[in-house]
Amino acid sequence: MPLYEYYCPPCATQFEVLRPMNRSDEPAVCPSGHQTTNRVLSLFATIRRTPEGSVSASDAMGACCAGGACACGARA
Repeated sequence: MPLYEYYCPPCATQFEVLRPMNRSDEPAVCPSGHQTTNRVLSLFATIRRTPEGSVSASDAMGACCAGGACACGARA
């Protein structure tokens, strides 16, 4: 079951809701009881393993937005 993030304008807070995909567009209730439909884009980090076996964060240039298809400005 996916974890969706929402933004509540009255509280100016972001919160998460675990719900089925078929309910992703339904309004969510923030912890303070406000109802909102402001779903936000979840950000995540990627990691890679070097040939030597150590782990490092991937750079945005190679892992972001399928070659610059979003507003982040990265270009592959």
